[in-house]
Amino acid sequence: MNIALIAHDMKKDMMIHFTTAYENILKDHKLFATGTTGKRIMENTDLEIERFQSGPLGGDQQIGAEIANNRMDMVIFLRDPLTAQPHEPDIQALIRLCDVYMIPVATNIATAELLIRALERGDLQWRNFVRES
Repeated sequence: MNIALIAHDMKKDMMIHFTTAYENILKDHKLFATGTTGKRIMENTDLEIERFQSGPLGGDQQIGAEIANNRMDMVIFLRDPLTAQPHEPDIQALIRLCDVYMIPVATNIATAELLIRALERGDLQWRNFVRES
């Protein structure tokens, strides 16, 4: 599966812990990330990440384009709900695209763990049917 990994500044350490803990699952998938998040993941794991721009510089929109073109299967976006984001419209657009194209999206660590566990069990294979239609 193609999985996007995004984390706001105050959630980047949490994303590093998450990707480290689930590296054995994530290594079998194609991973994408916004700029700094991807860089930090690669510095702390053996995972290979295809990096887009930083979120505020268009990375969220680049991932949104991948969703709209049916090239993304899951988004893990650890958002910081307590800090104003200058690119909030881009964030909302990305989440809306996930809803439109039925892409599972986690915006917090609890949901991210549920998705990764489902991925581990193979419970998200229904995406193959969505992708073909």
